[in-house]
Amino acid sequence: MFRDRRDAGRRLAAALASFAGQDVVVLALPRGGVPVAAEVAQALAAPLDLILVRKIGSPFHEELAMGAVADGGATVRNPDVMAAYGVDEATFEAARAAQLREIERRRAAYLGKRPPVDVAGRVAILVDDGVATGATTRAALQAVRARGPRRLLLATPVAPSDVLVALEADADEVVCLEPLGPVGAIGAHYLDFRQLEDDEVVKTMARLRQPGRD
Repeated sequence: MFRDRRDAGRRLAAALASFAGQDVVVLALPRGGVPVAAEVAQALAAPLDLILVRKIGSPFHEELAMGAVADGGATVRNPDVMAAYGVDEATFEAARAAQLREIERRRAAYLGKRPPVDVAGRVAILVDDGVATGATTRAALQAVRARGPRRLLLATPVAPSDVLVALEADADEVVCLEPLGPVGAIGAHYLDFRQLEDDEVVKTMARLRQPGRD
């Protein structure tokens, strides 16, 4: 049981201590992954950046994902959902384009004009506060991989074991403190799992932005 996301981040940082002193970039999935990743970045003396991912909802059931898209355009499709709802490629692409615009809006809101941290040739550690289905995480990993890191890790406090196994194909290493069974709930492993607001993300990113660290 984690007290909150910062507690989870400190424990995750301890599990990643072997990367201290290496050329590391920590990438957070907002909003919930930001306070977790901030603890990891501070412990490893590494720059912190965001990787934004948006679910692509089905036309008649917005909460049901027919895919996901990340910074840079990396896209994951759920062909079963697309087939069940009769979604053609043009409809999917229109929804994907809308979510890419939202990604750009959010990046500007969270980071202003700050450019993305370069991950090419470095160790990239993608951090979230928990992984559920893995669709958005897979899109994020693919987006980071396309930027040419030397090594790519997924680090999370809690996630279902079967999802972690599936994600091993997209990462060089997966670090999870509390693997779950198929019916485990992410929030059940936190005493405080409240929803974070945008201003908390902005404040955290501003606090950790230090000259020369990018």
